[in-house]
Amino acid sequence: MPVVSHRVHLVLAAVTGLLYYLAFPGVDFWPLSFIAWAPWMVGLIGRTPKQALAGGLIVGFATHFTGFSWLLGMLQTFSGFSLPICALFMVLLCAYQGGCWALLGWLYRRMVDRGWPTIVAFGLAFIAHETVYPFLFPFKYATTVHEAPAFVQLAEVGGPMLVSLTLISSSWALSLLAASFLRARATGAERSLSAVVRAAGPKWLVGLFLVPVLSGLYGLVRMRQIDAIVAGAEKIRVGIVQANMGLAEKRTQLDEGIRRHLELTRKVRVEDKAQLVVWSETSLTGVVHEDSANDYYQRNITRRLKIPAIIGAVLARKVDDARQYALFNSALITDKNGKVHGRYDKQVLLAFGEYLPFGESFPKLYDWSPNSGQFSPGKSFEPLPFGEHQIAVFICYEDIMPSFVNTMMSHRQPELLVNMTNDAWFGDTNEPWEHMALSKMRAVEQRRFFVRSTNSGISGFVDPVGRLLQRTPTFQQAAITQEVAWLKLRTPYQFLGEKPWWLASAAAFVCALVRRKKAKPPASANPCP
Repeated sequence: MPVVSHRVHLVLAAVTGLLYYLAFPGVDFWPLSFIAWAPWMVGLIGRTPKQALAGGLIVGFATHFTGFSWLLGMLQTFSGFSLPICALFMVLLCAYQGGCWALLGWLYRRMVDRGWPTIVAFGLAFIAHETVYPFLFPFKYATTVHEAPAFVQLAEVGGPMLVSLTLISSSWALSLLAASFLRARATGAERSLSAVVRAAGPKWLVGLFLVPVLSGLYGLVRMRQIDAIVAGAEKIRVGIVQANMGLAEKRTQLDEGIRRHLELTRKVRVEDKAQLVVWSETSLTGVVHEDSANDYYQRNITRRLKIPAIIGAVLARKVDDARQYALFNSALITDKNGKVHGRYDKQVLLAFGEYLPFGESFPKLYDWSPNSGQFSPGKSFEPLPFGEHQIAVFICYEDIMPSFVNTMMSHRQPELLVNMTNDAWFGDTNEPWEHMALSKMRAVEQRRFFVRSTNSGISGFVDPVGRLLQRTPTFQQAAITQEVAWLKLRTPYQFLGEKPWWLASAAAFVCALVRRKKAKPPASANPCP
């Protein structure tokens, strides 16, 4: 039976959405991560699947409308549509993204109605909502504790999902206590703390509250172990160049962009003694045909650097369709003489920014959205070579996709992670902070140093336990260097990837459809909500 009305349930759903936002990067009040889900968990008790679905939409919409407020400006910049149309798109996008919580609520109550244990049902539903839902802007609950690295070390075992499950454990314990109190009040039973704890189930409460504690203790031990390995590893000094070119300037002031990159590169080479420099995504915006790119860049730019570099470029290939040329968002690695030795083409393109869905089949769509790019995805996962070492490079928001990076790491076992990004599209908002926080988990999953170079910030160095060692300010020219280690550590997540979570998600849908033959519970069974 419900312990609150459906109206209160919707209010509690909104509270969870707000707490989620306050814990999320940008605000970063991360202790709320351990309690944020409790209000909605209480509201879900006794709800129908339809009511739970409605509550999930409230949670998701509240989270996105607050946390993703930068969507409005992004849509205006990317699409070129008017403000009212962009506002409508923002509402629709927030509702769509919020659909993952609606899926969670519906799956959970369906499973409970079919006799599956509540704690199992919620865990499976939680896994499914972050695993199978097709996000446009993917993110994970685990990111809420990115500033508390002890709690993210389990990512090396099960990725962000395992971290998320440890975080929601304490919320479930709090919901047990709250439900026990509300039932006691409704029935006139004793409402002292000891009575409420007894009714909620002391063993369950202790176990659930211990989960994040044990996760943190595991993290502290692993951080010390990884730090010891890093201390004895081969090192290299890497520089990051953040030129801070405006969106229009990048296209109209090519010489100024080159001048800034050359000047900042000289600083990290001469003053900071860097051995490798990393530029940002599309740091060189002029389109160059791929057949002549090697000679063009060496002759005009890279030979002047006098240091090995990873640079962002836009390459073109002639094609036999309405586009005439396919464009590629590429990363090139050069030696100290400026010769190109490797190339990576971005594979996961941003809809409406780098391409329009169905735009290749219907080119007319680009007339309606003139600011959208016309890029094609790359195909190869091969790392970039650096002497005897290998570097995994991924571009833009590929760094927030754990399974994508995991696939890339399966090719030749790269020893360093590098991301190149341009977040200037989003302005001086929370988005750059959110993006950096989301990407930091890759360092822990792979136990590698992570170098992230952006056009306008946040650029920085993340160590293999997830600590942000150095970072640049946003919307300023900057150049920083850091000694990082070449590492070849293997993690369970590299082998398992997301497979366990896809299996658990499949189990969630099966349990939502199949009724369980349930034995009569013993009198001492815990009254889970």
